[in-house]
Amino acid sequence: MTTPDIYIVDDDKAMRQSTRQWLELAGYRAKDFDRAGKVLDSIDRNMNGIIISDVKMPGMDGLEFQKALADIDPDIPVILITAHGDISMAVEAIRNGAYDFLEKPFEPERILDSVQRAVEKRRLVMENRELRSQLTAAQGLDARLVGGNNRMRALKQQIMGLAPTEATIMIIGDTGTGKEVVARCLHDWSRRKDAPFLAVNCAAIPATMAESELFGYEAGAFTGARQSHRGKLEAAAGGTLFLDELSSMPLEIQGKLLRALESRRVTRLGSNTPKPLDFRLITAMNITPDEAIESDKLRKDLYYRLNTMELTIPALRDRKEDISPLFSLFLERAAEMYDCRPDMPGPAGFSALMAHDWPGNVRELKSVAERYVLSNLAREERLSKLLAPDTSAEDLKGASLPEQVRHFERHLIKDALKRHSGQISKVMAELGIPRRTLNEKMARYSLSKDKL
Repeated sequence: MTTPDIYIVDDDKAMRQSTRQWLELAGYRAKDFDRAGKVLDSIDRNMNGIIISDVKMPGMDGLEFQKALADIDPDIPVILITAHGDISMAVEAIRNGAYDFLEKPFEPERILDSVQRAVEKRRLVMENRELRSQLTAAQGLDARLVGGNNRMRALKQQIMGLAPTEATIMIIGDTGTGKEVVARCLHDWSRRKDAPFLAVNCAAIPATMAESELFGYEAGAFTGARQSHRGKLEAAAGGTLFLDELSSMPLEIQGKLLRALESRRVTRLGSNTPKPLDFRLITAMNITPDEAIESDKLRKDLYYRLNTMELTIPALRDRKEDISPLFSLFLERAAEMYDCRPDMPGPAGFSALMAHDWPGNVRELKSVAERYVLSNLAREERLSKLLAPDTSAEDLKGASLPEQVRHFERHLIKDALKRHSGQISKVMAELGIPRRTLNEKMARYSLSKDKL
């Protein structure tokens, strides 16, 4: 814990100032107030410290103040002091949860001893809460990030340690490894969890619209701007902004993003009035920063600004012991979704899963599990057919990773087009990509909704 705060509330100026001086000389960080009402708004369950309060005060007295504090957090130690104390008052105070009761005048050693014990009690309470929070987070992470591989366990420990902080984080991982899942975990176990989590796929925003989408614009800023529009940076106010595929953002826009991050302000297009920014930034790329910088896809100065902490998600081929439990989980979810019986593959099927290189990583594994559930092929041959429907494993041997990813992507789109009878809107919804991106990929892979 950091240095605890000691709040002293007393309408007697000389008493509260002398008490504060004694505590500061003893190494504590103390603040004094003349009214209880001035303190309540600044206290919550995360308070790292204790309260010393007089009983007889104008407005809210010490006993009422102690009850109000108990409503916020009954585990905040409250030491009550008074020059008018009696046994009945002390009994009532202790019954209501007061930690200690001192009668004025008191020796400095007496209150220092009480403060020391109260601070230690608060420290233990906060440590226990943190341990329980970490345990809950670990259980939740295991449900979202399935895997017992050493690298995955280390990743989950990093997430638990970084989530409560405000650190800017860059996530590195191959396509389909679950970068957005990691980003959401960082948000959901942060202090900003009740505020928006805004995910932006930089690759899906046309270069000509990137500036207006990220920074916003005022009415009349350009042709077609009929009304003001909040950009993504403003829309993430109070929460987390996740910029996926950062290396796809135009370099010019990266420069403007850097200025906005450094000043913590953004100016909409068509405006001269900067607006304050308040969000936690998480970014992700499917190539390493060095590769992105060398290929002129990432500004070096922006990288230095963003790379407070870096998380690397291992590819599925590097944690093959996680393939079977992941596939079983996806299979059960798919069976429930499509109201089918989860017909588990036999030993040969699991061997086929382990032999596959999984260029599309967890995303590909999930897709295979869904197609396995929907397939009417015999169980013993289902996975071998699904894992190489258009190209034999022999044909893919020696192929580069990009070539294998392209093969997997073409199959995913072709399969979705078939299942939805060429209905583009349904294919877009299933694959989670905008129409323009889908059209570009269909053209690249010579796919047509009319020739399936």
